[in-house]
Amino acid sequence: MKDRSILSVAVLCALVFIGSTGCAHLHGHGESWSSINQAVAVMHPTLDSNTRGTVTFTQVSGGVYISANIEGLNPGAMHAIHIHQYGDARDPKGKSAGGHYNPQNHPHAGPAAAMRHAGDLGNLEADSTGRAHYERLDTQISIAGLKNPVIGRGVIIHAGADDLTTQPTGAAGARIAIGVIGVAKPAN
Repeated sequence: MKDRSILSVAVLCALVFIGSTGCAHLHGHGESWSSINQAVAVMHPTLDSNTRGTVTFTQVSGGVYISANIEGLNPGAMHAIHIHQYGDARDPKGKSAGGHYNPQNHPHAGPAAAMRHAGDLGNLEADSTGRAHYERLDTQISIAGLKNPVIGRGVIIHAGADDLTTQPTGAAGARIAIGVIGVAKPAN
């Protein structure tokens, strides 16, 4: 019980300190969260998978431009891609990433739907070598802004296609790759 009290006081002190120094600034760099305009998720295979790649997020006028390059997929198959609630990759099967990122409590749907999970990105289509390239402008998320920020969340690639209708996940199957969305190094 004493340890909880000490922890509670430490957390409260940290929150007061952050609030007094301006939590909008990133530690030691003078940047504000709102100035982050590019993020990246490096995709790592989950247990018994060889799927890997990168997913980049670039804040642009009108939304976030998403670009993914993934390899190790089933040749010629469709694979779901979603932003998940947590950027937690500790579970070897990707389960620690939680469910789809859904801050507005909408039903699961395709990426073009007006009312969908913020994390519903649709499907990747693998070519005959098991590689897929994905691009789209998403108007329902931001990188680190006020509208459904994705920084620090997880990206999951699934073994199967998202059928875009089955609730709450699209019946996409196992998680075969996971990445955490982090601040990208600015291009020189």
